[in-house]
Amino acid sequence: MKDNVAVIGAGVIGGAIVKSLLKSKYDDKITATEKRQKIEKLEELEKLGATITWNNKTAAKESDIIFICVKPNAVGEVLKEISKEIEGKLVISTAATIPLEFYKKIVPKARFVRTMPNVAVLVQEAFTAYCCDSGVTSEDKRKVEKILKFMGICQEVEEKYMDALTALSGSGPAYISVIIEALMYAGLKVGLPRELSLYSSAQTVLGTGKLILETREHPAKIKDMVTTPGGTTIEGIYELEGSEIRTALMKAVEMATEKCSKFRRAWKK
Repeated sequence: MKDNVAVIGAGVIGGAIVKSLLKSKYDDKITATEKRQKIEKLEELEKLGATITWNNKTAAKESDIIFICVKPNAVGEVLKEISKEIEGKLVISTAATIPLEFYKKIVPKARFVRTMPNVAVLVQEAFTAYCCDSGVTSEDKRKVEKILKFMGICQEVEEKYMDALTALSGSGPAYISVIIEALMYAGLKVGLPRELSLYSSAQTVLGTGKLILETREHPAKIKDMVTTPGGTTIEGIYELEGSEIRTALMKAVEMATEKCSKFRRAWKK
């Protein structure tokens, strides 16, 4: 059975989803929509193999699974626009903070999945948390996971965790970019060429993440693996422990979570 996919709002995340599906040789038709003034983005996706249109209704009508990848303040308008076309269909939203009950109030007969990917969808290494409304079937979940795994790894969670995951993994690439940038400047300070310093920093972060994911070891154990008595690593760790870097990262996630919760409460009203 074919599951044609429409991605409404082919911006940064929506466009990355389209590209990931095309790169993964997704079997069925992929349609992308965007505003007319952003024709360059659509033309790029068309060259890669997507069907393009400016008509959200047409895209939704001709598809079985619909991604809504517009900004949160545009979700309500888009849902109302395509309400008839998505009745009885599976709809996956990437919009941050909006609770499932908001979607169901507008289109009760659609089945909604709320997701929180991150920009690493661009390289098919995203972590995507998702939660479902009560009407989503086990077959729907199978389809959702199949699609999300083209973009990285995914995990179903309770909706109550979505604010925290938005703050942690959704915003995470920004935090990690700050760390990589800091490491790059540290390399410059000790005499490394800029490009060498940047890419060695980025690969170190990537490799460490992969090491933790594949070995399932606690980060503390990975740290101990490279820390020897009287060695160079312990000197660096000693400096880090006095810098409050742990507290800064924890506060960043905490404050971002609070902001998400504030927005979510506003949507519920």
